[in-house]
Amino acid sequence: MGMFSESVDVACAPDGQPVSLTWSGRSYAVCAESVRWYERRQWWDEVSRAPLGSGQGVVDHEIWRVQVLPVDGRERNGREQDEPLTLDLTRHIGSGRWRLLRIHDGLRPTTA
Repeated sequence: MGMFSESVDVACAPDGQPVSLTWSGRSYAVCAESVRWYERRQWWDEVSRAPLGSGQGVVDHEIWRVQVLPVDGRERNGREQDEPLTLDLTRHIGSGRWRLLRIHDGLRPTTA
């Protein structure tokens, strides 16, 4: 599993679920139901004090696991892609910006 942080543009349904994204100039469509959870972030490294009773957005951050296929049906290396790519995305509560956190090895496209 690759872990990093890279900006992505995400379009969401009215209920907040991702439906498509643009990453490194390529467009992808979400092809399976996404899963959402929250993870504790290291807020003590970012701010000196977290307000009492804070949680979502201050202490925790929202993570979405999505499965996507390229809109044009091709992998990054030009071959047909038949398996979805599984990605973990995070949305910053304050700004609404999305970042790519993880690419899961099990479904990462292989290179020749």
